[in-house]
Amino acid sequence: MMSEDGKIRIEKFDGQDFGWWKMQVEDLLCQKDLLPCLTGQKPEKMKDEEWADLDRKALAVIRCTLTKSVAFNIVKETTARGVMTTLSNMYEKPSASNKVFLIRQLVNTRMREGGSVTTHINVFNTIISRLLSVDIKFDDEVQALLLLSSLPDSWSGSVTAISGSAGNTTLTFEGIRDFILGEDIRRKNTGEPSSSLLSTEGRGRKKERREDLSPKAREGVQRQEVTSSVGIVMSTDTSKISAPNHLATRKR
Repeated sequence: MMSEDGKIRIEKFDGQDFGWWKMQVEDLLCQKDLLPCLTGQKPEKMKDEEWADLDRKALAVIRCTLTKSVAFNIVKETTARGVMTTLSNMYEKPSASNKVFLIRQLVNTRMREGGSVTTHINVFNTIISRLLSVDIKFDDEVQALLLLSSLPDSWSGSVTAISGSAGNTTLTFEGIRDFILGEDIRRKNTGEPSSSLLSTEGRGRKKERREDLSPKAREGVQRQEVTSSVGIVMSTDTSKISAPNHLATRKR
């Protein structure tokens, strides 16, 4: 968004991510001292000629950030406010088809094996923000669960461990996000293979070793593996669970 010369440059709006484009346009107009034009209200002490000139500049800035296909929809608008109102009515107001499209995009979003964790989280957040712009808001815990569900098979061990160890606590999106980012860094630093096949083989070897233990000892090993895999710290009171980075908060 910010170029080397310090000026704000944004991609042209093509009909997608209106909320993101609108935020950038407002920043661009603010940088050029043209933001008041979006209100359509001329300051009392400003002359009509000065206001008309200011509004025309704002109109030009907005038009230059639109693709040809979108610009055709606002050719009759002569004010900056008129352009933004028309575009808002077309792309920002909730519609059933738009909601269906975004929900489908969210549930089908899945991180590919070996893909960038940061990129995946950014994509996930973008879809959540777009849903919010059409009046669909998910509970924080639901967002956390959706993010966990979007991870690839090689993360199944971590996902099972954290969901199983949460107990009666409430998972938070921020906590799960930080856990995933931290786990990704740990895997990179240790050179741990992310292949689901190798993970399966590792679990198989652990299972064989556990079968040689007594039932009580075997249960203790399983509990220890789950706890260590997600970094959850169990307190002396087993009804309380604390996690690093505010992974979960206790329900009231």
